[in-house]
Amino acid sequence: MSKLYAIADTLRAIAGVAKNRRTAAIIVAAGSSERMGKPKQFIPLCGIPAVVRTLMAYQASSLITSIIVVARECDIERYEKYKKAYSITKLCAVVKGGSTRQESVLRGVEAVPKKTAYVAIADGARPLTTAETIDRVCLAAYRFGAASAAFPAYDTIKTADKKGFIASTVERSTVWHAATPQVFSLDLYRAAAYSAKDEGFVATDDNSLVEHIGHRIKLVDCGRENIKLTERHDVTMCEAIIKQREAGK
Repeated sequence: MSKLYAIADTLRAIAGVAKNRRTAAIIVAAGSSERMGKPKQFIPLCGIPAVVRTLMAYQASSLITSIIVVARECDIERYEKYKKAYSITKLCAVVKGGSTRQESVLRGVEAVPKKTAYVAIADGARPLTTAETIDRVCLAAYRFGAASAAFPAYDTIKTADKKGFIASTVERSTVWHAATPQVFSLDLYRAAAYSAKDEGFVATDDNSLVEHIGHRIKLVDCGRENIKLTERHDVTMCEAIIKQREAGK
């Protein structure tokens, strides 16, 4: 995709922000989870697999119309069982992941149903995401074309030199931790993804792809609980928060 096509696609996306709001969730769960020693998406949290808790949040969202899971080929059948066991009725496709996360997301995006206008791209291993969080980010994306769950940094942030010494202190008020969902107009995301593919640009997250073609992304403060399972102690933390939530119902 050429730069001119990307820009034209972006403009079309912006023009259509207030119209069709059909939103597909792309749940990315194709990683091998080397740091956890086993696939983190299947770790049980208070008896329910982590990725199922993620799926249940998108199922409960009032603004998500369909769900696509991007998974390892060996796990695809497992999601069909989850769909029935946990009534994930919005799950319409499970596709094989690519060799990189960027490629995996694009495969999910290309599997969205017709008439989809937005995509909500999310980590399968964020089991504490809530339907309220999803809806808030979606509403911001409908207004601005692109929005991301995030939370502001509370600690003092330093940059380091190559030898591990402090190089500078970052102005904390401008620093945010990006999370998911990251929600974009479908046309906008496709323009960004294919431009990156043509240019060989490697992004650290989906926001980076859209930033790369010059589109602004609205940050939505969704708090610090929307953590991603990364290390073993995260499991204990997630279960504690789940129990606290259930006790408060």
